[in-house]
Amino acid sequence: MIFLDLIGRHWEVLDALLAAVGLVIYVMASHTLHQRRHPSAAIAWVLGILLIPYLILPLYLVFGSRKVLASRPIKEARRMGLPFSAEHATAVRSHQLGLAMGLPNPVTYDALVIHEDGTHSLNALRRLIDRAERSLAVCTFLLGRDVLGDEIGEKLKQRAREGVRVRLLIDGIGIYLGGYPDLNAFRAAGVEVVRFVPPFFSSRRGRTNLRNHRKMLIADDVHLWCGGRNLAAEYFEGDQRAIRKRKPWVDLSFDLSGELARQAQHQFEQDWAFASERSVRDYCLYEPRIPGGESLAQLVASGPDRHDDTIAILLLSACFTSQRRILMVTPYFVPDTSLGMALSLAARRGIEIDLVLPARSNHRLADFARHRLLRDLVEAGGRVWLHPEMLHAKAVIIDDELALCGSANIDGRSLYLNYEMMVAFYDHQAVHGFARWIEARKQEATPYVSHRPGIWRELAEGLLLWLAFQL
Repeated sequence: MIFLDLIGRHWEVLDALLAAVGLVIYVMASHTLHQRRHPSAAIAWVLGILLIPYLILPLYLVFGSRKVLASRPIKEARRMGLPFSAEHATAVRSHQLGLAMGLPNPVTYDALVIHEDGTHSLNALRRLIDRAERSLAVCTFLLGRDVLGDEIGEKLKQRAREGVRVRLLIDGIGIYLGGYPDLNAFRAAGVEVVRFVPPFFSSRRGRTNLRNHRKMLIADDVHLWCGGRNLAAEYFEGDQRAIRKRKPWVDLSFDLSGELARQAQHQFEQDWAFASERSVRDYCLYEPRIPGGESLAQLVASGPDRHDDTIAILLLSACFTSQRRILMVTPYFVPDTSLGMALSLAARRGIEIDLVLPARSNHRLADFARHRLLRDLVEAGGRVWLHPEMLHAKAVIIDDELALCGSANIDGRSLYLNYEMMVAFYDHQAVHGFARWIEARKQEATPYVSHRPGIWRELAEGLLLWLAFQL
């Protein structure tokens, strides 16, 4: 008994010592790395380290960091005169906020085409690959081992054999989700391939959380294809030849030319250098003079490589500064409390809020967790629409003056953890085009009806929402 008592006391001392060490690590890492956390996330980490340090401390060391910048980079921002007239208040505020967060200035673009469906998008993708003369830069979360992935893969290999420099950047975890492509075959054909922070082989801090969700293809530095589509069959036309038939999802993408494509190429170069673990000298963002009266757009990158959570901040700001309406489409709606409350407050002050979602997405937990937020939004006067198909599009329209379109979902992982990329369009014709696409999906949808939940469902939703930020 005495022996067991001594062991128990030593175990308690060791347990307390490990908890104290864990708290010191947490505080020092949060201070040194400027890790700003949601209060529920901070409370969860601290309580976990205190109560079960043997389990939570290793998890914190693996998953705890969500930024790779130690501090805000010190540089003199190159500010230009506002390219918008004073009556365009939403565009002016977005531009000013973007400058304050270090985003590149809006630049010109030409020949914007918003793809109506998967076939339209695929034809545009094929055309850019086939017509490239010097270079192709491809960034994707996953590459499917299916009819679409095989076709695009063969096209990239063929262009590399023809002397075009082809680079493929694919996420280190997403590569497993599409059916792990044969990277050796790509390299044998001359395609340069880099996996973005593979979880088992990278030395990067927080490598399990550093996921590159950006999707783009840039041809010859001047042609950009971009949006929410991964390079797999369900994002385009489906795969009827597969054993398990893949129906096409409803998704949104676009292509354009001009200076904005060069801005996207610059972002790709940064991502490529980071994934290659090569030293990168201080990049000077390409910011040409803005000719008046031309179509303008701005690259909005967000992720651990940015000091600010740029997309989340722009959305939060829009909820308080919008004057007329906010129109959104997203496959997953699990925002944090601040953004959810801001949307509800915007609806209460008379802003038209229309949110278009799939009635059933491919993530059942996200579908379950969203109901509390949807009930709050509907009770505040917002309108929610449920589309019958799997809707994978990501876009936000604010006051008919600003359209954000790209890869970011309205959930905690996209807004605070993933490397994401949206494009902010300020041209009226472009904003109207994206709004028309979302309105067409809204016409195909049915209104969401709010139901009061039982106590057990409400508890389950709250628990899942609390865990969602950690995931």
